Amino acid sequence: MTLQTTPLHATHVALGAKMVAFGGWDMPIQYEGILAEHEAVRTGAGLFDVSHMGEVDFEGADALAGVAKLVTHDVSKLVPGKAQYTVTCQDDGGIVDDCIVYQLADNKYRIVINAANIDKDIAHFRSALDAFEGDCTMTDRSSEFALLAVQGPKAVALVAELGGASLADVPSFGMGEGNVAGTEVLAARTGYTGEDGFELFVPAADAVKVWTALTQGGAKPIGLGARDTLRLEARLSLYGNDIDLTTNPYEAGLGWVVKLDKPHPFIGQEALRKVKADGVTRKLVGFKVTSRGIVRAGAEVLGEGDAVVGKVTSGGVAPTVGGAIGLAYVPKEMASPGAPLRLSQRGRVVEAEQVKGPFYKRS
Repeated sequence: MTLQTTPLHATHVALGAKMVAFGGWDMPIQYEGILAEHEAVRTGAGLFDVSHMGEVDFEGADALAGVAKLVTHDVSKLVPGKAQYTVTCQDDGGIVDDCIVYQLADNKYRIVINAANIDKDIAHFRSALDAFEGDCTMTDRSSEFALLAVQGPKAVALVAELGGASLADVPSFGMGEGNVAGTEVLAARTGYTGEDGFELFVPAADAVKVWTALTQGGAKPIGLGARDTLRLEARLSLYGNDIDLTTNPYEAGLGWVVKLDKPHPFIGQEALRKVKADGVTRKLVGFKVTSRGIVRAGAEVLGEGDAVVGKVTSGGVAPTVGGAIGLAYVPKEMASPGAPLRLSQRGRVVEAEQVKGPFYKRS
């Protein structure tokens, strides 16, 4: 299979990045090393090419109702220039994807979706809108944009210095317009690292120019390897690992983005109403390894008599927090902060302790 490439592919290769296949794309996993790149984001400003993500726009007199049908959060609460994290579900409540909805203007919205899910999500959206009787037009604009994430304690100051001082005043999950290296950009105060920063929507043809300006301004290129350690420390779910079609938002700890009584109906609403009423049978919990070893996705959670009762969905080192951490689905009755877990990886048992909330939270 031929891998897709972002507008910055040649730039990554020229920088000596180690390239890997990810969700059908040829992407940089690291430049100088995962630990060094992780530290750069936690202490300065890191620059990620996330142009493999998809952008789908929705317009029309009934765009609000159309978009509201697709996602669990209450998009009627949005105003132009604001965004929401949410999920889109199938009829049984299983998670099709997690995404961010941006209201660009009156009757105009953008949903940013995960790279490996673009075709699946667009088919899901199109099927829903085919049965929607209102005025809502969907346009896949994924190929038109590069998406650059600038993250870290120095990220906002850097973007404001290069793109316009007013960007420093953009609130969390807000948006502002700026100009970087002569290029108009839409700057969203969102991210996937646990740090402050922006995700910049840039015309694809201008991606290299904007990337160069940001790196010359002090942002360090960061690969997908550090992106994963950063998001895991912040306890942010990864689609395909921690959430997927077989998981629902309540067991995944995402019940806060499900608004069952919002003004507009949505796909999966009745199934999720039943899940909430009946309660979940398992929960996604965080854990820190207390014995020697690192636990990876796929490891088993052991119960009484060493019966397999759950599985690890994410795991690895925690460069800022220290030690090894992870996420796992466990039976509801086992889920309790501070409670021990026994995990089996390739026949070796590792001891762990459950942790409430994110492992890392910026000061």
